[in-house]
Amino acid sequence: MARTTLERVESYLPERSVRIEELSEHLGLRRAELGVFRKFYGLETLRFDPGLDLFDLLRPAARRVLDALPDGGRVAWLVYAHTTQAVTPADVEPAQVLRRELGLDGAEAFGLSHQACVSSLGALDVIGELLRAEGDENAYALMITGERAFSPIVQHIPNTAIMADAAAACLVTLDGRGDTVLSFVTRTLGEYADWLDLTPEQSNDFGQQYGPRIAEVIRLAVAEAGLAFDDIELIIPHNVNMLAWRQAVKALEVPLEKVFLDNVPRYSHTFASDVFVNYTTLRDEGRLVEGAHYVMVSVGLGATFGAMVITHHEGETPA
Repeated sequence: MARTTLERVESYLPERSVRIEELSEHLGLRRAELGVFRKFYGLETLRFDPGLDLFDLLRPAARRVLDALPDGGRVAWLVYAHTTQAVTPADVEPAQVLRRELGLDGAEAFGLSHQACVSSLGALDVIGELLRAEGDENAYALMITGERAFSPIVQHIPNTAIMADAAAACLVTLDGRGDTVLSFVTRTLGEYADWLDLTPEQSNDFGQQYGPRIAEVIRLAVAEAGLAFDDIELIIPHNVNMLAWRQAVKALEVPLEKVFLDNVPRYSHTFASDVFVNYTTLRDEGRLVEGAHYVMVSVGLGATFGAMVITHHEGETPA
């Protein structure tokens, strides 16, 4: 079976950076709550630009990955993966706007959101199936992810995260020169679907399950890839908070250094874009190793846990 490959990965972060204390009035957070986010969850700054249009956020990374489209290649699919189900007014279809603005009139375009922050990894899995069904060696797909923290109810997840602005994009094909997708595993705990109305007992139960469930999907994805955990160079995670990842690391029984957490205090949680923001940070710092295996991991409210194992190849290079 032809393997899904990531031919180019790019991310985009707005220039405006704010300290979490600057959002206290906007989010209605007391000093004690901010102290918890800084001291225990490890958040310090994040990118947040209320004046930035959604499509201005999404276009830069998408345009950069399209620069890698080879002569003769065609974008058959454009998939916009997002966490919040409604990111635009009801009369605006963001995937169609992106197709038009990027000049991809020949592509089929649609949005995907029902795995929340795992939607971007899920979109890559869907894209692989679509390309295999397409059966055209010149066919590519463009996956775009990113959304704005457009209101306090979206930006503040109580006792969990403060959301930030970012976007990312991947150019995807089959059996290309880029990073090879070896496996993708998800687990959904539907009993936590109504996240905002969980009882205190349900919230506590979910907190107890969080680390073990992340560890479970990571180990399942590694096994499905035909690897042992010792074969994994690094875990590339979502940036929800440091406390959650300490719980996951404890469940995995690995050193904290096995998970790339440098961007948690710098950028906070950026919806479904985290793993790609972290990937491009590692790549641009020269920290991705040719032929090494990595696990991209995210968790979506609702609650879906997802892990994807990739093998890095230097054929994927920055623009």
